[in-house]
Amino acid sequence: MRPDRRHAVPAVVLLLVALVATVVAGGGTAAGVPGAPPPRPLSVATFNIHHGVGIDNVLDLERIAATVESTGAEVVGLQEVDVHFGERSNFVDQATWLADRLGMYVVFGANLDFDPLTPGAPRRQYGTAILSEHRIREWTNTLLPRPEGGEQRGLLEARIRVRGLPVRVYNTHLQHNSQVERLAQIAAIRDVLAGADESVVVLGDLNATPDSQEIASLTEDLVDAWVTAGVGDGYTFDAATPHARIDYVMSSDDVVARTAAVVATDAADHRPVVVDLGLPGGGIVR
Repeated sequence: MRPDRRHAVPAVVLLLVALVATVVAGGGTAAGVPGAPPPRPLSVATFNIHHGVGIDNVLDLERIAATVESTGAEVVGLQEVDVHFGERSNFVDQATWLADRLGMYVVFGANLDFDPLTPGAPRRQYGTAILSEHRIREWTNTLLPRPEGGEQRGLLEARIRVRGLPVRVYNTHLQHNSQVERLAQIAAIRDVLAGADESVVVLGDLNATPDSQEIASLTEDLVDAWVTAGVGDGYTFDAATPHARIDYVMSSDDVVARTAAVVATDAADHRPVVVDLGLPGGGIVR
């Protein structure tokens, strides 16, 4: 004799109500796992600032600062940053200027480092910077290989803590005109990342499109945030007529990208990418 199915419906409803009540009482997360710690949010961005010169060929660091500010990002990787470099940027220390303007911590990795034009002046440097609302506890800049004698590139690393969780943030800018050099640089980056035992976020202008061998190699270890959370083509270059996605936010697979967007701007020749990440959960420690 088959059971009367009409009597099963109220039982299911009561069971669901009981489960919901249990999750609520036990402090369960939106994922429905009782007692599971919520993820820690972290907003990040990458932006090639073209030493502060916009698509109108005007040097305007305030415009760069306003663009960074508009992303709302807590951590920002900047490429093509001048520090006392030359007349093109009025010999300004752009990394420090932007940090002071935005009220953020900063580290700068000098990939080009030249003698001053006049004795006693600061050294003329060019490279990458990381801005952070979170205190930068340690940092280092690793020079990358250039087997064909191209421009010296680097991998800038900053170690921060986000609500109690240690995170390693990396920022890089790969060679623009040689796949041989990009592949060698990515191999070196992967070697560095292999030693990281914490959550990893990689920001940068990789000068390679998503279908390239370079990105295929890097995503063996990392997750491309745009693939996870972006909508549309995600083109970042050039700012006036975007036609290529070459600027990336990537992370270790314990980090989840929730949203990803490209920010329209004429402040530089690239458009920044901003991503909201969810870091591994745990008790919230501020």
